[in-house]
Amino acid sequence: MAENGEEKLLAVARHIAKTLGQNDTMADDILQIFSNFDGRFSREKLSEKMVDDNNPRGCAALERAVNSLDRQISQYVALDHPIWAHTADSSAFLDAIDDLIRTMRDWEPMAAEKSVSACLVRADDLMHQAMFRVGDEFRSLMDRGAESFELNRSNHESTGNLSFDSDDDNEENENGLLRNGVDLDHQIPVAQPVTDYDIVIDALPSGTVSDLHEIAKRMVAAGFVKECSHVYSTCRREFLEESISRLGLQKLSIDEVQKMPWQELEDEIERWIKAANVALRILFPSERRLCDRVFFGFSSAADLSFMEVCRGSTIQLLNFADAVAIGSRSPERLFKVLDVFETLRDLMPEFDSVFSDQYCLVLRNEAVTIWKRLGEAIRGIFMELENLIRRDPAKAAVPGGGLHPITRYVMNYLRAACRSRQTLEQVFDESNAVVPSNKLDDRRASSSSMSVQMAWIMELLESNLEMKSKIYRDSALCSVFMMNNGRYIVQKVKDSELESLLGDDWIRKHNAKVRQYCTNYQRSSWNKIIGTLKLDNSSLASNVIAKSMKEKIKSFNTQFEDVCKTQSSWIVFDEQLREEMRISVSRLLLPAYRNFIGRLQCMPEIGRNTDRLIQYNPEDIEARINELFEGNNGSSGVRK
Repeated sequence: MAENGEEKLLAVARHIAKTLGQNDTMADDILQIFSNFDGRFSREKLSEKMVDDNNPRGCAALERAVNSLDRQISQYVALDHPIWAHTADSSAFLDAIDDLIRTMRDWEPMAAEKSVSACLVRADDLMHQAMFRVGDEFRSLMDRGAESFELNRSNHESTGNLSFDSDDDNEENENGLLRNGVDLDHQIPVAQPVTDYDIVIDALPSGTVSDLHEIAKRMVAAGFVKECSHVYSTCRREFLEESISRLGLQKLSIDEVQKMPWQELEDEIERWIKAANVALRILFPSERRLCDRVFFGFSSAADLSFMEVCRGSTIQLLNFADAVAIGSRSPERLFKVLDVFETLRDLMPEFDSVFSDQYCLVLRNEAVTIWKRLGEAIRGIFMELENLIRRDPAKAAVPGGGLHPITRYVMNYLRAACRSRQTLEQVFDESNAVVPSNKLDDRRASSSSMSVQMAWIMELLESNLEMKSKIYRDSALCSVFMMNNGRYIVQKVKDSELESLLGDDWIRKHNAKVRQYCTNYQRSSWNKIIGTLKLDNSSLASNVIAKSMKEKIKSFNTQFEDVCKTQSSWIVFDEQLREEMRISVSRLLLPAYRNFIGRLQCMPEIGRNTDRLIQYNPEDIEARINELFEGNNGSSGVRK
């Protein structure tokens, strides 16, 4: 009974639709209203009977609809001029596409019927034609928008207001930049060097973006998401790649980067840093914004299109950084590798923000991987520095016991490296490498990884210098060499971030080492001479004492002259240390000398011969001492 009542209700609904509907489309609309009003008026039940009533042989209403839409759509597909050149044409074309989409959707539940299926095949073919043409229109709109952009850019360039190679940042607020969400102009140039990255590029006019959105909405609704995304991403990818190219960055393979001469690579790294900042802070966010506007309401299509647009440029940027990371570990490369590491590190928030969707996950992960690889490269460079110190041969001795080149190189290198202390601490803290504990003071157990690394390099340098000092046959000169290099090391530590890294205890310890080297020099160089001035036992006969003192003063004169002649060619580079050493020698030698010659002059056995025996008065001794450590050419041997 209930079934008969429902059937009568459906029959009434069909009758109303046939009576009021002036054409098939209107009748379909009335049926749609019924189906929305009451669940019993399902679209399938209402339409099924109407098909039977109107056309026992099949879907006459569907066929009429498809024929009508074919005529409408075909006339636009066949146009030899852009449809979007006229608003009326584009609106009518989109309306026809909407009708075709709705018709196919409404009849899809009855596709099992042969007659319906045949009509739907025709409709699908018509849809492909419409989508092919609308895809062309989509591309044409983007190209025309880009052309207007190029014309605008050319006008600025011709008047000298824009230069992609210029370092002038005064134009950064003009030419279509968005600052804090305020649209200043929708047609702007790209790749303008800037320091303020709080800007967004609108490369297409807002009207064009609106038209693109309307087309995208139809293509997505018709199931042509990938096709629409492909057209969009192809056009925008070319634009983006050209923008990055205008920043001066070449398209280089990893192999090409590794084969590049270092000086050229340094310049390329500078260009890469600028390009990476502009890309991640301006270009990519601008593309993200444009994608979201064109594909508004279709997040998956927007994400896919954005990934396709930016993937190539992102891989280009990351491949360059990767080539730097896996390149040579030569110590001189440290500072540029640090620049690349810091740039990528500072851009990580941009990677996380811009590439936040599922399609871009692989790009985000690759950026993190390469960033960590750059950290490994930095640690590898320090390992190579350690090897360089270990392998530095003890060849010819440095003249005059002065500074060794390895000392200057390592200390200046470390001082320069410590300007990036924060970055290096981050790099070393992430390292799993362990410095041999037996090589370091136990108090460094709680030190930072970078402090341990610096202390370890210092120990390697000191060990290497001690090995080199053994080249000198003169033990006094050996001490001068170690004193010079030790003093230089301490000064460089105190004049840089190394002081806080190594600590006061380290400085006190090494200052004590320098003083000990100074003491060792005095003992090995002057103790023998001072020994000649030792007075004989007064219990001996006066003539024996006189003879002994004659021999001693002659020996002193010879030894003193030899030492002064030799050590005047030695070098003490630090002026204060040089003066301290002279004063120390004078205080050690002059009292003994004055006492000796005073005793000598008082001996009657020698008489007037004292003037011939005493070649130096105390003032002469002091003057000769003050000529020590100047180097062969009178230089103090100072090295920066």
